[in-house]
Amino acid sequence: MVKVSDLKVRDVINIADGKSLGFIKDIELDLENGRVKALVLPGTGKLRAFFRRNEDMVIGWENIVKIGVDVILVEVQSFTSPKHEEKGY
Repeated sequence: MVKVSDLKVRDVINIADGKSLGFIKDIELDLENGRVKALVLPGTGKLRAFFRRNEDMVIGWENIVKIGVDVILVEVQSFTSPKHEEKGY
């Protein structure tokens, strides 16, 4: 069994481009079914963060490839406009 606190210290790596996406900020749970829905990572945006709020990156459970001892491998094709929830546009 893995604790949430253990997951938060593992680097999340996107195998689509090899980039580090950072560390887990939060985890979305489906309490009715007792399952993890998604990992939430802080948004990127170094200079943009100065001018506006960063949006979190949400990685659905279906995009998690492997949870290893030191890293979590995910496969996400594009994070050009990460959204926490779809807004229909």
